[in-house]
Amino acid sequence: MDSRRRTVAELVGARWGDHRPGLWFEGREFTHHEVAAGAAARAALLTDLLPGAGAHIGVLLDNTPEYPLWLGAAALARTAVAGVNPTRRGAELARDILHTECRLLITEASHLPLLRGLDLPAVRLLVTGTEEYDTLLAPYAGAEPDASRADPEDRLLLCFTSGSTGAPKAALCSQGRLAAAGHSLADQFRLGPDGVHYVCMPMFHGNAVIADWAPALATGAGVALRRRFSASGFLADVRAYRATYFTYVGRAVQYVLATEPREDDRDNPLRLGFGTEAGAEDAATFERRFGVRLVEGYGSSEGGAAIQWAPGTPRGAVGRAGPGLVVLDQETGEECPPARLDAAGRLLNGDEAIGELVNTDPNPFEGYWRNPGAEAERRRGGWYWTGDLFYRDRDGYLYFAGRTDDRIRVDGENLAAAMIENILARYEGAAAVAVYAVPDPVTGDQVMATIAGTFDPVAFADFLAAQPDLGTKMAPRFVRVVERMLVTATHKIQRARLRKEGLGCTDPVWWRPPGRKTYRRLAPENAEGPLAPTRGPSPVRRQGLEPRTR
Repeated sequence: MDSRRRTVAELVGARWGDHRPGLWFEGREFTHHEVAAGAAARAALLTDLLPGAGAHIGVLLDNTPEYPLWLGAAALARTAVAGVNPTRRGAELARDILHTECRLLITEASHLPLLRGLDLPAVRLLVTGTEEYDTLLAPYAGAEPDASRADPEDRLLLCFTSGSTGAPKAALCSQGRLAAAGHSLADQFRLGPDGVHYVCMPMFHGNAVIADWAPALATGAGVALRRRFSASGFLADVRAYRATYFTYVGRAVQYVLATEPREDDRDNPLRLGFGTEAGAEDAATFERRFGVRLVEGYGSSEGGAAIQWAPGTPRGAVGRAGPGLVVLDQETGEECPPARLDAAGRLLNGDEAIGELVNTDPNPFEGYWRNPGAEAERRRGGWYWTGDLFYRDRDGYLYFAGRTDDRIRVDGENLAAAMIENILARYEGAAAVAVYAVPDPVTGDQVMATIAGTFDPVAFADFLAAQPDLGTKMAPRFVRVVERMLVTATHKIQRARLRKEGLGCTDPVWWRPPGRKTYRRLAPENAEGPLAPTRGPSPVRRQGLEPRTR
């Protein structure tokens, strides 16, 4: 019988009496015992404020010690936590809190301006770091953690999705699933109690809680918190806290790589970084510079599908397809043929090999809070449809190719934005790249790219011509040049915003006329005009989008 603790409450309680250093934050240090005691005190307060199991609380905090303390408290009190995104504003912020039916909102003074003027009936506010808060907690200082009432099926997290295609959905995560995820990652990466997990991604997001905090809790490792991610402070923190493991998401790795290189960059205690969207090129550069291997993983916040990396996984692949995982054509529902790769690992048959990753086996997806439509979309035909594009090689290894929303259809050919991004990331001037569809006025889409960094239209055209895996439909028709990529609070590219703005932006936009290899600058005063068709006489001139040369 598996002797592992099956609930997060049990994992929190297991640290009672452990007097090793367990939590670090801005010069302060707490033992594991102190963390367990703090969680127990808050759990006792919760039990009095919200009697009975199943209540929801909102946590609107930066990565301060209060965040893991309230996560632990919620587990002990059989309460669920909705991580509230502090970059949301006004009615959208109120919607998140009210949608998840939070009866209590834990926040800090710096976030109070976000709540002014919001109509939040029946939501009680607790402001950490205040005299009133300390007074409220004081009577519970002697509480001890009691995990006996917790059940693996108790709801613990309501993790908001990015909301790129509508209002964010709140994915449910039980104590049992979170505890199992912590054990699984600890086994996969051989994490142990001697490690220090650096939590620099925001804890309202599943990445930090599921992939960083949970395995630390499962193994008894220490946790070092960064209030908000800082590329310039990354290496200093790692050294100060002796961090051995960290997680990342979105463009965080690119930001670290953009810092000034130093001769002693490889002098650090890190053993591993685990996350998503770093890309093969940046992962290789990170390892060369810092001596730290990055493992690109895949696991939906909803828990419906996961891919485990293992030694021997080819460069660029996420891992081997496990039981039930298949890549299906979205239109026919048939399994896509295996990918054909050249000697350099470049995909040669993307149009037929790329499809949606689907889990046909029973899976731990626990649904969305009060969103039956979205839940039904995920569970079509009794299977779990991830909404993510992949391709599979002949040996069964899976490669991420973007979101289904990122598919681009040019002249009847389906393209995956992530595949084009991987190619454009090789361009020397690009610090970050985003590729997305803009509508073609005749039919389908045109490819548009946003590049953060430096852009030379001649050098870029020469670069494209030299890429052997750039298909004839892949070259961007339009290139928007920005100083810094538009990203969310979790450092994911704001693709919906980029698609919506299209050419209607204030940034420089370059255009490649049909049949030409060179790029021309669109005049700023004409940048909001209609898109140019891909065929026929120079439509940019016809529509009043007169290009000007550099």
